[in-house]
Amino acid sequence: MTTYIYETIPQNPDEKPRRFEVQQKMADPPLTEDPETGLPVKRIITGGSGVVFHGTSIMSMNTKGSRGK
Repeated sequence: MTTYIYETIPQNPDEKPRRFEVQQKMADPPLTEDPETGLPVKRIITGGSGVVFHGTSIMSMNTKGSRGK
């Protein structure tokens, strides 16, 4: 299951929004209201956590025939 972050949309501009996490299946529809307060919510898009490697890899340097003997 995926963890989604939601933020309440306060009715009063002086109120701070509340952020909370919910585990849902990707096929589940997004929440429309906070389960605790009933306030409307929006899903927050966050950056993923991934690793990207650039350049020559160790595997390509160890391949037979890639360099002369």
